[in-house]
Amino acid sequence: MKEKHRIIPVLLLTALLMTGGSFLFSEDGPRIVFEKSQWDFGKVKEGKILSHNFVFRNDGDSPLVIEKVKTSCGCTAALASTQEVPPGQKGEIQVKFHTRGYAGSVSKFIFVKSNDSSQPRKKLVISAHIEVPPRPQVHIQNLSQSMGLILEGEDISAQTTIANRGEKKLKVEFSHKSAIFFHKGKKIDSSITVAPGNKVVIEINIPAPQKKGLLREYVMVESNDPRRPRMSLYITGYIVTWKQLKKLFEKYKEKIKQ
Repeated sequence: MKEKHRIIPVLLLTALLMTGGSFLFSEDGPRIVFEKSQWDFGKVKEGKILSHNFVFRNDGDSPLVIEKVKTSCGCTAALASTQEVPPGQKGEIQVKFHTRGYAGSVSKFIFVKSNDSSQPRKKLVISAHIEVPPRPQVHIQNLSQSMGLILEGEDISAQTTIANRGEKKLKVEFSHKSAIFFHKGKKIDSSITVAPGNKVVIEINIPAPQKKGLLREYVMVESNDPRRPRMSLYITGYIVTWKQLKKLFEKYKEKIKQ
């Protein structure tokens, strides 16, 4: 009798393994299954808008509900089918990626939230190698400059460095209601050209403002860089009178001596 009692558990275990344990581990509920969870666009030209549809199926036995679709920066995604997908039916997630401003190998992520308890947050991935054609590339040092205290009646003098990090010649123009621009002591009449890999120092002279207190000026910088054709250089400070400056000096003269 003891021999028979030992055989029964063994037979039950064998049956469990042969059936995959399906009667213990039920597949009840919705089950989201994607045909592919990654998509590589390969080599593409910068500026192109890429699009791909991720197809999924509900392999469960109750309706699958897509609750939310979220993406990382730079791309958009939306449900291209009904929000509720019946058992055995398919749905799609449409992803779009604007490659403008990107270069080299790039990956973006899409997160699909659903009522699938086994994987409530599914991650999808798109990738591409973005080829950028030769171009000028502007880089401005110190886009925001604080001049500190400015004495009333004095001109404002500032400077900035403009570099060309691209492969083609960079052409730059400056505009301001009253400023005068110089390079190596010579006035810039209209524009200045910067060779690839080079940089120039620009001197900015703004005639004495007819105001007191907080100063906020901005210089518009326009270039032939297709990515950054227009930029603003901000100059700030605080204009004080001789009387105000004298009071400040009297107040802090001991600290100044230190």
